[in-house]
Amino acid sequence: MSALEELRTLLEAVVEAIDVPFPDTGADVETYRALLDRRAGLAVIVARAALAEEPDAYGWNAAYLRRKVEEHPVAYRAYEKPEAGQ
Repeated sequence: MSALEELRTLLEAVVEAIDVPFPDTGADVETYRALLDRRAGLAVIVARAALAEEPDAYGWNAAYLRRKVEEHPVAYRAYEKPEAGQ
């Protein structure tokens, strides 16, 4: 995999980490905020580490971030936009 492809993989992992769905109810807002905060922190740590390393390590950093995100899943019902006419 080229350095550019590995960078793209890392960027995709960062977006996946911080693209946390909004909760369906107000009762889950604090859970959402805590999850987003945790995942954003992980993304920053991994991005900083990637910037300090050689580009050939971007793939490893992406895989590491994805593993860490799996440890912090969405544990609430996500908001779904109603379809037109509902």
